[in-house]
Amino acid sequence: VQLQASGGGLVQAGGSLRLSCASSGRTFYNYAVGWFRQAPGKEREFVTAISRNGGFTDYADSVKARFTISRDNAKNTVSLLMNSLQPEDTAIYYCASRDGVALRAVQSYTYWGQGTQVTVSS
Repeated sequence: VQLQASGGGLVQAGGSLRLSCASSGRTFYNYAVGWFRQAPGKEREFVTAISRNGGFTDYADSVKARFTISRDNAKNTVSLLMNSLQPEDTAIYYCASRDGVALRAVQSYTYWGQGTQVTVSS
């Protein structure tokens, strides 16, 4: 399973971005997908995750009500819509997948994309 994250960029505080995670696997629907982020000097942290069929989603408190995760299994993609972005959201964002339920733990995920940079200016 190969994942490719895209959609990052530079945005002003209060702005929005939509990240995409594309999978090359033919059994994408078997995998839960999570988004994680890593800011300079900090550990990688959980942002959000979605279950295999999209029926369950989970968000870190810091992004709840601002970010929305969704998936389209027919297109093998997961999207992350980020609204009301703040400078503290600046990080490299990674998508990851695992064969099983959606979890928060970084080490639970098997496959990782290369990351996409999100920079929010104040």
